[in-house]
Amino acid sequence: MRKVKYIILGAGSSGLTAMGQIRRETENFVMINGGYFGTTCARVGCMPSKALIHCAEHYHSRKHFYEFGIQGADQLSLDDEAVMRRVRAFRDRFTKGVQSGSTDTLKPDQLIKGYARFVAPDTVEVDGERIQGERIIIATGSRPVVPEPWKALGDKLLTSDEIFELDRLPKRVAVIGLGIIGLELGQALSRLGVDVYGFEMTNTMAGLSSPSASKELVKNISKEFPVYLGEPAELESTDKGVKVTVSSGSFEVDAVLASLGRRPNIDQIGIENLGVELDNQGLPPFDLQTMQVADLPVFIAGDVNAYRPILHEAGHEGKIAVTNARHYPQVEAYKRLTPLGIAFTDPQVGFFGQSYSELDLDQTEVVDFYLERNNGRAIVMGEDKGVISLYADKQSKRLIGGELVMPHAEHFTHLLTWAVEQQMDVLSLVKMPYYHPVLEEAIESALNELAKVLYSPEEVAALPSA
Repeated sequence: MRKVKYIILGAGSSGLTAMGQIRRETENFVMINGGYFGTTCARVGCMPSKALIHCAEHYHSRKHFYEFGIQGADQLSLDDEAVMRRVRAFRDRFTKGVQSGSTDTLKPDQLIKGYARFVAPDTVEVDGERIQGERIIIATGSRPVVPEPWKALGDKLLTSDEIFELDRLPKRVAVIGLGIIGLELGQALSRLGVDVYGFEMTNTMAGLSSPSASKELVKNISKEFPVYLGEPAELESTDKGVKVTVSSGSFEVDAVLASLGRRPNIDQIGIENLGVELDNQGLPPFDLQTMQVADLPVFIAGDVNAYRPILHEAGHEGKIAVTNARHYPQVEAYKRLTPLGIAFTDPQVGFFGQSYSELDLDQTEVVDFYLERNNGRAIVMGEDKGVISLYADKQSKRLIGGELVMPHAEHFTHLLTWAVEQQMDVLSLVKMPYYHPVLEEAIESALNELAKVLYSPEEVAALPSA
């Protein structure tokens, strides 16, 4: 049996982060990866989707040319084959960039292309070879959720793993699941001329829980393609495509984009052979602050643990996992990052800190500021739409979370997340300088609304904007 100090299962964001740290210490490790190389983000997630969205935004902007005095927009046309070639070109560039200087620099005995399974808590088997590791990092990622009956649809069924491989876009698409991925791709396809129908079992989209933010997002998205919320959709294959049925009617489409989330790749790696009790998702017990599985020299990081399946969290978890693997049995608990999420829709969506659904409303002040009220920059840009929903703790007066539906929310969500991470109180944020005319003034207005309900009239009167 071959013996190494470290075994890394998976060459995604967490696994590559771990490998980078391990290589500073030793060459006595092996990385095992089944399937494609290149992270989920680079290959089928963040980057190809943004390339598609960017094309869609450019083409969609023609609809506003006339109001800006620009003539001739109706003569523009779309070459969807060229769009998809561009998307794949960027996809290939990013996946090659991920591998450059990482997996492509490994020695033959350090990189195994295959699917590993645990046969004991410290041993895996891959392609008939058994490898024993002193410390093991599980970073096997995730895959799209596809209900078993839907697989009978064959090539009429798409997920985010297949859609970027299309040479041509279908004419009609049903997007089932309007979380961040489904909503981003659905709006992009609609703006590229595809007839899109959106379906979501819950009554909100993009994972929002603030009533005001949810309502604002539904209102804006529904202007671009029909959205059906609050019930499951039934699918039936037809000669020409797929019949999609909800209580309000049936629709025939050429293809279905299944966007029901992603499932951890934990069920095919022999995780039961770790000798620990698994939960109802098939996951072993692990500590969110250490990434350690039970009391074993095994650590689990990234999408495979289903905690926060997003790239920056995967990288952070990879750092925690490898640090504790290197120092095992001395394991240290680390503070987790402030929650942060963004949907690159129009208007964009951002959420940070505590979600509305987590709030103790008796201990929390909540304010909503609508951009259509009075933000000069948004008005002249023709983007005076959306809402900023912010939450502050009544006792400490600190900003603790919020949800944004507004133009360029990606930037403001970061700024507000940093404020939560630094435990800043609302008064300190209001006292920051704000230029005019900028969208940041909308954030200032929302913070001022919070200040008015958190502080005394005398304190509010002393504010710069009072």
